Amino acid sequence: MTSPLSATAGASRNGVVAARHLARWLALAATPTFAIMAVLTAVLDSPADMLCGSGHGAMLGGMMSMYLLMSAFHSAAWLRLIAERRRAVGR
Repeated sequence: MTSPLSATAGASRNGVVAARHLARWLALAATPTFAIMAVLTAVLDSPADMLCGSGHGAMLGGMMSMYLLMSAFHSAAWLRLIAERRRAVGR
């Protein structure tokens, strides 16, 4: 019979594993989400973009540049995934 203490430890361990798995997938979702937002901002030319940075005059001004930077900053998860897969294939 399993003691309540060991059963709780097992459930806690499963929760930590599930949280790490979810965090990894959320990290992978950030890069394409910000990239899509950058493209939509460039294509739709939102009036709210006038409030940010240089507004309509610059191609890389305002919200679009912020979304591109956020996409670049969050790309580490994708680079890590690619490196892991290359390591697995190389073995």
